[in-house]
Amino acid sequence: MFISEIFYSIQGEGALTGVPSVFIRTSGCNLRCRWCDTGYASWKPEGVEMSVAEILAAVEKWPARHVVLTGGDPMVARGIRELAQGLRDRGMHITIETAGTVAPEEIACDLASVSPKLSHSTPQAGEIEAGWIERHERLRWQPEVLKEWLQWCGDWQLKFVVSAEADVEEIRGMLQELEREVAPERVLLMPEGRTAEELRSRSQWLVEVCLRTGFRFCQRLHIELWGNRRGV
Repeated sequence: MFISEIFYSIQGEGALTGVPSVFIRTSGCNLRCRWCDTGYASWKPEGVEMSVAEILAAVEKWPARHVVLTGGDPMVARGIRELAQGLRDRGMHITIETAGTVAPEEIACDLASVSPKLSHSTPQAGEIEAGWIERHERLRWQPEVLKEWLQWCGDWQLKFVVSAEADVEEIRGMLQELEREVAPERVLLMPEGRTAEELRSRSQWLVEVCLRTGFRFCQRLHIELWGNRRGV
């Protein structure tokens, strides 16, 4: 498997914010979000090849019960299901952070942290070649695949990156396409930004949106604590 980094930190986003966890970041993604803050695992993937056995051995160095499979998008990584099963066999709680464009196919998962991409994620002309723009727009929203995730994994959260209040109507439309009741507290709204300053500038009005809608505000604690850097 092509691995960008493995590190021990606290979960900075979502329902398990603050929980000490081992992060396994695979390198590679089938999307190209224009605001991506892990370009080293998506736009320009870099890392090292590791076997599942090597990854499991690395995870065992830390005293953690929780592990997070992230990326890029870990669901496009070769061997991801074998890795997840190896973690399950070791009794670890597995969070999978994914855009929800690849079906779970019975992967071992305790918390599916699915982040469907809104229209503002699509790169603009000149930012990347036209083929990637078309591919991103075609793949970014896969409601039938997302339905499979919600049916397969007993615990899940839908995490949306929000840059403007108008995004909330797009989110509501996407939720309607799922054709099932989604409790608002399972819908996490996260301010778009790659620095603590950018996140703070959008947080106040986004909190007000959450108070009106019942959706859950999602901070990025690791950015607040350490800034936008690797290994945290």
